[in-house]
Formats: sequence, structure tokens, C-alpha cells
Amino acid sequence: VLRGVSFKLSPGQSLALVGATGSGKTTIVSLICRFYDVQKGQVLIDGVDVREYRKQDLRAAIAVVLQDVFLFAGSVLENLRLGNESISREQVIGAARAAGADSFISRLDGGFDAQVAERGATFSTGQKQLIAVARALAYDPRILMLDEATANIDSETEALLQQGLDKLMTGRTSVAVAHRLSTIRKANLILVLHKGEVVERGTHEELLALEGCYYKLYKLQFEDEGAAVRM
Repeated sequence: VLRGVSFKLSPGQSLALVGATGSGKTTIVSLICRFYDVQKGQVLIDGVDVREYRKQDLRAAIAVVLQDVFLFAGSVLENLRLGNESISREQVIGAARAAGADSFISRLDGGFDAQVAERGATFSTGQKQLIAVARALAYDPRILMLDEATANIDSETEALLQQGLDKLMTGRTSVAVAHRLSTIRKANLILVLHKGEVVERGTHEELLALEGCYYKLYKLQFEDEGAAVRM
């Protein structure tokens, strides 16, 4: 799936992955988390091959925020804590507040003790994603994976979610898969992928100056958003 992909991130830096569906973005996230292993090459964290870590130790250091958030039947508190009793109620509430999720949780009958329907059926997509950000903040991970975390939500919720993500990403190494290029302008490094290969790399400003693939994608999105506003 991936050919010749190579990059390095220093602690606290952010990487954004851009490209069409099937270009290899989610594969990179899956390899870092070791959902499956590379056939050639290496994935190193702190100079150590991820295959040398115990999986539970590796994944304890990583939080993943997905577009499709899984919620289970139980309380909001239990969904945020994910079975980790070492995370106090106060830490969970603080994480929800930082993520911007406390505003809607506090309106629920029972607040953090309110019962969640199977798969969060009574919550909106935006509310589920705010819970996912709060979950990650509660776990205080060293490495953060964001896979289309701001997709399919309204602009108001996206602004709230982006504030939470900015707090979550501060001081943490992060890798973000994104279709909305407006959300990754601050990334230290952006990789543009095409059919499993890196075709462009640089910062937002550097890639726009190239007037290549990234520039065309950005211009296309900008024009689409402008057309939507005019309509």
C-alpha cells in the first residue's frame, strides 16, 4: 500500500496527511498504532521499533480520535473513562470542560451519570466527536492520532471541536488525517499522498507556494466553500 514513505517528527510536533481516498493516510496511522505491522522498513518511536514494545504499553501512550466514534451502553462518565478507574471523576470533568463537551453533558438528565444509548444513538455526530476529544484529554496521551476528526459536522460545532483539538494537540506529538485543509494550516509538516507515495511535503505556506497538488486541492475547497456561502 505504501511505497518509499519516510518522515520524522520531533516530540510535540504535528504531522498532517492529505490525499485522495485510498492514498494510504489511514494505513500510516494504523502502522504507528501497530494495528498491523510493516512488511518492509520500520516504524520507530523514541528510536525503538514499535514491534519491540508490548502492545498495551504502546497503545497506552497513544490516543486515537476517529470520525466514527464508538459509544457503549453505560454512563457518560464510563464512556469517557473507558474502564480506567485511575482517572478520577474530577479529571474526566476537567477534560470534558477543556474539550468543550461539558456544555451539552451538563444539560443531560443526570449530567456525567446520564445513561448513553447503545452506540450513542441519542447524540449528534458533533457531540460524539466532542466526547472522543474529551476521552483523549482524560487519558493525557503522549501521541495523538486524528482520523477525519472534524468531518460531517456543522460549522459551529467544528469551531468548538477545533478549540478542543488545539488544546489536545498542545505539547503532544500528533498525526492528523484531514480532508478539510483549513484545519491543518498550523501543522509542522504536511505530507501529500498519492497512490501510496509522498508526492509533496512541507508546511501549508510552502505547499501553496509550489502550486502543485496541495495548491489545487486547497483552491478547489476554497472555491467550493465560497460557492456554498454565495448560495
